[in-house]
Amino acid sequence: MSKYRVFEIAKEFHTESKVVLDILKKGSYKVANHLSSVGDEERNFVKSHFEKKTASANTPKPSKPAAVQRPQHEKKEDRQPHHNAGRDASPASSNNVRHNGHSNTAAAARTENGRGKAERTAGSANNPAHKGNTGHAGHNDRNNGRSGRGERNNGDRNGRRNERGNRNDRNGRNNRNDRRGGRNNKRGQQQAPKVEIARPKHIKLPESIAVKDLASKMSYTAAEVVKKLFMMGVMATINQEIDFDTAALVASEFGVTCEELPPDVDPTEIPEVEDDPKSLKLRPPVVTVMGHVDHGKTSLLDCIRNTHVSAHEAGGITQHIGAYQVNCKGKKIVFLDTPGHEAFTAMRARGAQITDIAILVVAADDGVMPQTVEAINHAKSAEVPIIVAINKIDKPGANPDHVKQELMEHGLVPEEYGGDTIMVPVSAKKQLGIDDLLENVLLVAEVEELKANPNRDARGVIVEAKLDKGRGPVATVLVQNGTLRIGDSVVCGTTYGKVRAMVDDRGNNVKKAGPSVPVEILGLNDVPEAGDVLAVLEEKQARSIAEARIERQRTKLIKSKKVSLDDLFQQIQEGEIKDLNIVVKADVQGSVEALCGSLLKLNKNDEVRVSIVHSGVGAVNESDVMLASASNAIIIAFNVRPDANARRLADTEDVDIRTYRVIYDALNDVKDAMSGMLKPKYKEVVQGRVEIRQVMKFSKALVAGSYVLEGKICNNSKIRIIRDNIEVFDGEIDSLRRFKDEVKEVNAGYECGISIIDYRDFKEGDIIEAYTMEEIATDITEANKAAAQRRQAEAAAKAASEKDD
Repeated sequence: MSKYRVFEIAKEFHTESKVVLDILKKGSYKVANHLSSVGDEERNFVKSHFEKKTASANTPKPSKPAAVQRPQHEKKEDRQPHHNAGRDASPASSNNVRHNGHSNTAAAARTENGRGKAERTAGSANNPAHKGNTGHAGHNDRNNGRSGRGERNNGDRNGRRNERGNRNDRNGRNNRNDRRGGRNNKRGQQQAPKVEIARPKHIKLPESIAVKDLASKMSYTAAEVVKKLFMMGVMATINQEIDFDTAALVASEFGVTCEELPPDVDPTEIPEVEDDPKSLKLRPPVVTVMGHVDHGKTSLLDCIRNTHVSAHEAGGITQHIGAYQVNCKGKKIVFLDTPGHEAFTAMRARGAQITDIAILVVAADDGVMPQTVEAINHAKSAEVPIIVAINKIDKPGANPDHVKQELMEHGLVPEEYGGDTIMVPVSAKKQLGIDDLLENVLLVAEVEELKANPNRDARGVIVEAKLDKGRGPVATVLVQNGTLRIGDSVVCGTTYGKVRAMVDDRGNNVKKAGPSVPVEILGLNDVPEAGDVLAVLEEKQARSIAEARIERQRTKLIKSKKVSLDDLFQQIQEGEIKDLNIVVKADVQGSVEALCGSLLKLNKNDEVRVSIVHSGVGAVNESDVMLASASNAIIIAFNVRPDANARRLADTEDVDIRTYRVIYDALNDVKDAMSGMLKPKYKEVVQGRVEIRQVMKFSKALVAGSYVLEGKICNNSKIRIIRDNIEVFDGEIDSLRRFKDEVKEVNAGYECGISIIDYRDFKEGDIIEAYTMEEIATDITEANKAAAQRRQAEAAAKAASEKDD
């Protein structure tokens, strides 16, 4: 039983393998693909299928298998001579290949057997006819021999050709006798109908799309789209992004209309939830206490809370935000205490953004100060009502009316003058006017109608965050909407976690926190940034949002670090600039931001600059010391201390750790360090004047016999020779002698002999001026001023040159 491949049967009947597979599957034969093996039964089934199809045609043609079999019967019956059989073998084999597409091995064997029988019959017929005539017999034998050899040669050649054809057909390749059949097959394939590509008439595109994606959407090749763009004057590659308008123009050239898709949902955004107005309830007001340093903000809040917070502050200065809740006449008020000194601008702005009412504390004896004006601007930009508390009215030099006049210059007009700003005179020490201040706060809160929905997932703001050694990341949260509960999954900035514990401002553990309630939460995976929005979400969603934000932050960092040739050239030019590398560690995130911002503000000169290598929250650890050692940096620890291991490693690595509690001390020390790194500056100090009266020549030297006119001249002095009021030489003294002795100095009124290094061209009457270069103290503030003046001069010169052009 012969075996055939499906693709061989398909080739035999001039069709595709898929068609043969479909026919066999309809006949319930098991075939998998074009390489599956089938037998004679399957082949005959396919053959009968095509015979039926051919018989049903209008012009029936003789069946191809009959044409294949006819030459074989003729060869068996007619028993023709050897040379005729040899001649007919080639057409038969070519016919066989042409019509059947291939011949199996059994058919080739039958052909060879037929030829052998014909040869033997022809030999036996010729021999008896020429027995009597030996010469003729020999001649005939030779002829027969030649004929037999020729016949055998022909038979062998044809047999080999048939075998090669059979092998080639078995392997799916065409032999040289199959050329006409190949052309016929090509003609048959060309006559097949072409399949038209279905191209869309309308597509939807995003805000920007790559050229290859646009071509794919329109079912055109990228080369066609690039060509069309080129004709429109747009040079774009297949991977280049083009905007929607350009894509729409290109698509219109191909007859396709475009529609812009809505913008993609940002994976880093927290979904907003709109509250039903009926579900809103009144909430306590959030009040921010702002003002200049040492005007009594913390003392006033201390008086309100009846605690002594200011006793714990370094130098009486608030270093970070404190959030507290008080009760007044049965109603709650939340207070935020912001720093007053200039370094904490960002924290004051953050306090103004999350507040409902701002209390501006102004000292009655000091008046409006720079941070007071800054606090007014923050409150106005946040569009929150301002209540002015004029503090320290108990002091002898207090003048509240003068304070009101100064505030009017900044747009705060008191009510008694026809304005709308409430101004309350108070004294935090004597506890005067505190009740009036709180009543006015509640009055303003009632007018504002502050409401929130407590029956929803919590939303809040990170007021402050720190890294506690025992508790891990701790964040102070002011809940603005909803209720925060223990066990909620939260996301804030690039951090996420589950609320493990909550502590209120009094240190009590609480299980939930409603709107306008400040609490400390534990359970975050890292220290968040102050000012980040906290939201309660599902755990998977919170994690995915935080990871997406981290990835975006990393991408921005990578892009910012890419260096162009211009940047590289600028860095090469800045190679002479000295860097003061600093590692900043602080107790809370707000202090880290403020300290880093203040240090970077010192970079106003072209000689020394501050470089923040690392900043973080928490105590100084071993990794900070190793980083400082590797980058040759100093460590500034603000309100934190290094642990024992870090201190031991710092001593080993010779790393300087400076601890501070007041920010001004840290800034002053950094200024001093920067001043020490400045290039030394020198000034010239003239010591004396000497006249050359005689030039004396010796074998080894040329000596100027001189007289000291004024001052003195020393053997280490620098000198310049002046001739006719023109400087002709500037150098150093080689030797200073009086008579034959070397001396250190010669004072006025005495004679001396002077030899000069690398100069012999002095003359009688020349004046030698002796001077020294003394180093003068340099200050970073003066260097910054000089750099600013230089930049202003350069800008003015550039503007003048542009104006002339």
